Amino acid sequence: MLYSEKVMDHFQNPRNVGKIENADGIGEVGNAVCGDIMKVYIKVDCGIITDVKFNTFGCGSAIATSSMATEMIKGKKIEDALALTNKAVVEALDGLPAHKIHCSVLAEEAVKAAVKDYYDKNGIAYDKSLFPDCESCEECHLK
Repeated sequence: MLYSEKVMDHFQNPRNVGKIENADGIGEVGNAVCGDIMKVYIKVDCGIITDVKFNTFGCGSAIATSSMATEMIKGKKIEDALALTNKAVVEALDGLPAHKIHCSVLAEEAVKAAVKDYYDKNGIAYDKSLFPDCESCEECHLK
């Protein structure tokens, strides 16, 4: 079987789907190669992620990883959301095919983008190295 039961469950019954109006943080990421787009919304109260929702346009693995990632950060401290790794998402789903690992990377990046947005909106200082972006990517800027 190509996909684990957990992947199929989170694909067929995704948790936390939707949009949070007046979200405290919103992260949107995409992968131009596969066309997946993930948007994560977080609500934060006293440093705790009290609600999290996502909208994903993409394959079953993209939906499953979004669903699992939101489940893994809900009710956690905002700093704990930054510790979420794509590896942890893959493990929680009992694995993904190698050619679908990029979906778990997108899920991690979407969560981190939502946290960064929350920090920016609230003027909270953070270590910029936690949030790599294209501006810091030398690959594009070597010309």
